[in-house]
Parts: sequence; C-alpha cells; structure tokens
Amino acid sequence: MHNDDNLNPLRSNGFKEFIIKTFDTVSPGEEFLDNWHIDLIAHKLEQARIGKIKRLIINMPPRALKSICISVAWPAWILGNDPTAKIMAASYSKILSIKHSLDCRVVINSPWYKQQFPNVQITYDQNEKSKFTTTERGFRFATSVLGTATGEGGDFLIVDDPLSPMQALSETTRTQANKWFE
Repeated sequence: MHNDDNLNPLRSNGFKEFIIKTFDTVSPGEEFLDNWHIDLIAHKLEQARIGKIKRLIINMPPRALKSICISVAWPAWILGNDPTAKIMAASYSKILSIKHSLDCRVVINSPWYKQQFPNVQITYDQNEKSKFTTTERGFRFATSVLGTATGEGGDFLIVDDPLSPMQALSETTRTQANKWFE
C-alpha cells in the first residue's frame, strides 16, 4: 500500500534516488546537479504511476533532465514495480524516441536495476530498439508523433517533446500533432 507521506515532494523518495542512478547509468562521467524540480517531477510521476494523477504536463527548458526523468527512468521504474505495464513513448522524432528506449533498456539491463527488480527480465524474442517486452508481457514501445501507434495502446502514454523547436513555429504541424494525440 502507498503512504502519502512517501509522496511528499519535500522528502526524498525511492523514485528520486532511482532517477539519480538512471542519470549515472546513461550519462557516465557527467555530474548530477540536484535541484528542487527533480523532487517535484519524482513526486508527480509517482502519483501518476499509482493512478492519483491521470494526466500530467511537464514543461521545462532544455537540459533540465526532463527526458531522463520521464522517458528513461519512469518507464524503467514503472516496469520494475509492475512488469505487466504497457508503456508507449513518443517524441517528435523516431530517432529521439529510440534513443530514450535504448537508454531505458540500458538501465533495465544494469546490475543495480537487476538487483533492485530481480523479477524484471526482457524477453529475447521481443528486444528491439523501438520495442522491448518483459517476460510478464509488459512493454515499452517507442514511436514518433504522427508515427505508427495503431494496435499498440498502453497503460501509460508518454509524449516527450512532441514538436521540435522548428516544428513548433508551424501552426499546421502543431495542429497535426494535436490531432495525432487525440
């Protein structure tokens, strides 16, 4: 059972520590610069994971660790807590979506993750760059905005950077992205 005290953004929680380990795993040699916004993101994502928040929008400037928190650490955390979870993650670019998928897979295959979540294993027959599946049939699927998502669905939909800075200047592209999301 979840205790709301563990979700207080002013207190350190397990997911925040998980974000730090994720950062160290996917950005070796770089310094993790802690800040209050990481506590708040960890708090809100944990509330979303347990169903207390149904829709969440996080807007931040570049280089503030949003993608590592949301597109890399959070799917690995979700699958660690529920290996049957189905996660779809999209970005403006299939290349960026796949990068986040690969980073997430690196975390899941890391020794510290396997120690923390020994029941999570990626199947050998569905271990692709854009989609990997757990032995419990959960998955993380990467696509792009306006890309293929038909037939996939999911328990969690992550849309991280749905538009590039140049695309955001186009009303037509913004409208297309909104229609795709709907």
